Amino acid sequence: MKSSDADILIIPGWSGSGPDHWQSRWVAKLSTARVVEQEDWYKPERDAWANRIVAAVRAATKPVVLVAHSAGVSAVVHAAGQLKPGEVAGGFLVAPASERAKRAIPGMASDFIPLPRQPLPFPSVLIASANDSYCTPDEARALAEAWGAEFVDAGDSGHLNTESGHGPWPDGLLRFAGFMRSLSPIASA
Repeated sequence: MKSSDADILIIPGWSGSGPDHWQSRWVAKLSTARVVEQEDWYKPERDAWANRIVAAVRAATKPVVLVAHSAGVSAVVHAAGQLKPGEVAGGFLVAPASERAKRAIPGMASDFIPLPRQPLPFPSVLIASANDSYCTPDEARALAEAWGAEFVDAGDSGHLNTESGHGPWPDGLLRFAGFMRSLSPIASA
C-alpha cells in the first residue's frame, strides 16, 4: 500500500508533538497524514484519548494507518478494544510509554497503565529504544509479543523524539515506507 492510498492518523503522546518532532514533519511531508487532536495534551485521559482515535478512524475515507508515539501508543492500544477487525489497516507504534511513564510523565492518568495485553486487531510494528526512560527493552518486547506486533530494536536512541535527536528521523520514515508496502490494500478495505 502506498501512503497516498491511506488515511495516516498521527497520534502524539503527552504534550503533543512540537514542530521539530518527526511526527509533525511527517504530517507536513505525507499528503494524507493528519494529527488526531486531543482536548488536553498535558492531561492524558484514557477514555477521552481513545474515543478521539476511534472517532478519527470512523471518519476516515481510506484505509487507516495509525502512527503513534509514547502515550499515543497507550491510547491506541486502549482504543483497539473498540475497533472492529478491518477498521485499521496497520499500526506503526514508536517508543511505548509503560509502567515507568506513569511516574515520569506529568499528568499521566493512572488509568492508562497497565496497558492492555490483547492482540491488536491489525498488523503492527513496535519500535523501541534500548535506553528509553519510559519503557525498558524487556517491557517493549513483552508488549510487542502480547499485541502480535513485529518488534524492532532501535538501539540506544532515547525516547525517539526531538530531545533524543530524532527530529527528522529519516530511518523511521524509511521503516514506515517499508511497513506501508507490507500492508495489503485488500485486507484493509
